[in-house]
This record gives sequence, structure tokens and C-alpha cells, in this order.
Amino acid sequence: MTRATARRRRTASALMALALAGGASTAALTLATPAYADSWRDKEYWLAESGITKAWDVSKGAGVKVAVIDSGVDGKHPDLAGVLGGGVDISGAGSANGQASIGAKPEHGTLVATMLAGRGHQAPDASAKPSAKPSASATPGSGPAVGPEGIVGVAPEAQLLSVSTWLGSANPGGKSDQAQIPEAVRWAVDNGARVINISLGSTSPAWPQSWDAAFLYAEQKDVVIVAAAGNRVGGNVQVGAPATIPGVLTVAGLDRTGAASIDSSSQGISIGVAAPAEDLVGGMPNGGYAEWAGTSGATPIVAGVAALIRSKWPEMSASQVINRIVSTAKDAGAPGKDPLYGFGVLNAEAALKADVPETKVNPLGSISDWIRVHRRGNLATTASAAAPAPSSAAPTLPEATVPVAEKPSQLDSALPAAVVLGFGCLLVGIVVAAAVQLRAAMRRPPKNGPDGPDKSEPGAEPGAADPAASSNPS
Repeated sequence: MTRATARRRRTASALMALALAGGASTAALTLATPAYADSWRDKEYWLAESGITKAWDVSKGAGVKVAVIDSGVDGKHPDLAGVLGGGVDISGAGSANGQASIGAKPEHGTLVATMLAGRGHQAPDASAKPSAKPSASATPGSGPAVGPEGIVGVAPEAQLLSVSTWLGSANPGGKSDQAQIPEAVRWAVDNGARVINISLGSTSPAWPQSWDAAFLYAEQKDVVIVAAAGNRVGGNVQVGAPATIPGVLTVAGLDRTGAASIDSSSQGISIGVAAPAEDLVGGMPNGGYAEWAGTSGATPIVAGVAALIRSKWPEMSASQVINRIVSTAKDAGAPGKDPLYGFGVLNAEAALKADVPETKVNPLGSISDWIRVHRRGNLATTASAAAPAPSSAAPTLPEATVPVAEKPSQLDSALPAAVVLGFGCLLVGIVVAAAVQLRAAMRRPPKNGPDGPDKSEPGAEPGAADPAASSNPS
């Protein structure tokens, strides 16, 4: 590895280390175990204002697995009882089932999970104050009951997969941020996730080429990926990866009035929809609760709605799910799609009840098309996962093939031979003709006999020889 390459990797890792800090550092975390947990339920204003309680008339997420790629999810939280359907640790520093809270912000994953699929709980004390809010279990369906106390998530009947990663500080497990993310995405896809929640981000819009294959794999397997846009107060003025990857549903944040949040949201052309990001509440590891803020909290709200849609229409493609969410959003800001609100403000009721034309194209793009144009169709080679889970999924890329040489053209090989043969015959002919001519010349007799012409003059003395004849052989 060259120094330049190492420096680029350290820089990218440092940028990604801001991922979870952006979501939790903006939150004024209020840790508490209140006497009446339903007081936290009363603070979930987004359930009504985003149309979620009305969307529950149609679906509550039953039968859908949602992967939470985060700092680990505490499955022992009372509001998450029976919610986790599996998990894994990708970092090498957490628990095998992904439920240990790790990283720079260990509480982050449990906050996200309770907002996404919390089921509340029954008060352990029968004399506890009854909840002022109606229970989500009042809607038709045979799914798990939702308790009147604590946090109820957007998709309370969905199952979660906890995929723990170590982000925001040096990983004692040794794996870098860049290595953990693609491995986490692949594991989630291979283990049945229909929706993936990624409440993390970076200050860089670019992503490592090693991520291409994993996000392409998710796209090919028809999985919806929902990612946080990032927060200005965390240094993310513009949307950073992985929220910039084509095809990913990127979530911006709103303040309590429904306007784009100044602190708890960034901006960018990849934003798909906006959702509440301030004055949020969620569960903490070890059973507590907290108030927090950031697009890290807005993301599970949208991911939960995606789970509601996939539960209602199991055969609906990921592109159609995303299109249903963005096309039913309430337009805000500049008319049409804009870099603050994307297509608009989330409207869960419309996403579940409106008539939306079918589409085969993801309105947020395709990583497959992007790779073909920007990478010239080439994917970076990455190390294979140590122990991939059993899956019937076909490999992302076809098996490599060795090109077969074409048989040489007979015309091309015959022409040079004919030329050489022709010149050879011509040369032989010339030599033969020359030899015949020479032989014929040697056999031709002299004109005046064998002794040549008689050069004696009349009257010469007998015996007087011609001087010229003395040079002839006798």
C-alpha cells in the first residue's frame, strides 16, 4: 500500500467516524427511567403528524424484516421484547448476536430501533397511570400486541435484525469503517431484510469503490435502503455517503414546526423525503429513555413506513416502495424536488392509502447504472465475508470466463503461402530456362566446320602459318 493510498483511507475513515456523532451529539440526551413510561409515548408527536397512526389502519409491518446497521440494539429493552429476529456483529468487537451496545455512541442503535419497531410494554405496577394515548394494538390484525407504556415504533409488528458496527472511534476489533459497511449490507440482505436502516453518514459525498458491489447486491435483491442525510451541527453541511449512493432513499430532517431543520439536517440533491428530526424520544440501553435529535432519528420513521408498505404489498418492488413514499410526500420549499426537502414531507397515510401509478424505475436512481457510467462497469475486488450466512441468493457477479481464441481465417493463411510458392516457381523456372539455354549454346556447331575458317591467302608459301592460328589448340 502506498503512502498516498494509506492517507486517503485514513481520511475516509475519519470522515466516516463522524457518522454516529452527527445523530447523537445534536441530541440533548435526557436519561431517565420515569415513573410512568407513557409520558414518553405522549412525546411521539410524529405518529399523528406524519400520518402514521392512520396508516396503521392498513398495515403495521407484520412479516417484514428490517435490518438496523448501527451500534448494536439492546434486545432486553422492555419496548423491544420479541422484536429482534436475529443479529450479528460485523465489527469484531461486539457480541455475536449484535445486541451489545458498542462504538463512540453505544446508545444510538437502541434509540433508532425503538423508534422504528418498538412495541411498548405493560406497566409492571397495576396501579400505574394509564396511557393517555390509544394503543396501536387496537388496529385489526393478528400481530403481536403493543403495550400502552413506553415507545411504540412506526412499524410495531415488524422484526428487526441488529447488525452492530463500531463507528466514531478506533475499533478495538480492527475492522475499518470502510470494511464494516459493505459487509453489514450483504449480511442484512442474505438474512432476509426487506428494508435496511442506515442512520449514519459522513462529510464526504464520495464513497469507497469497495462499497459498490454491496449496494448493487442489495439493489439486485430488491431491498429498500434508507439512509440519513446527516446534520449540519455535526459538520455535514451537504449530504454525505452512503446517503449519496444512487437508489438509496435519503432522509432529511424537519424541526418541530415542519420546516427544514437548521441543525439536524444537511442538504443535497440526493435527498428523497423529509421527516421529523427534532424533539425526538427513544429507548436507551438498559431500559431507559432519552430525548434526542438528528436525521438519525428521522431515518427510522421513513424506514418504518417502508416496512408498512412491504407488509401490505409483499410483491411490490423496492423501486415502487420508494416511489410510493416520495410521490405521496407533501411538497415543501421550492416547487418540486429541492435539496432541502427532496420530494417533500413524509405523509405515511397517503403512502399506504393513495392510488399511485406503478413504476419500474427508482426515482432516486440506480447504483447499477451509476457503476456502468462512472466505474466503466468495473467493481472493486473486496475480501469475502468470513462466514456468510446460508442463503439461496445468487452471486452478485457472474463467474469469470476465459476468452477463447478464434480459429485463424483460411484465407489469411493461404495468401502468403501462395505468394511465396509463386515466387519460388518463377525463380526455378528462370534457373531451368537459363540452364537449357546454356546447354543448347554449348552444343551448337561452328558455322565453317570444326577447325574454323581458312585464313591462308592465295599465293602464300606452303607451310607458312597464319600468325593468328598459332593461338588455337592443335
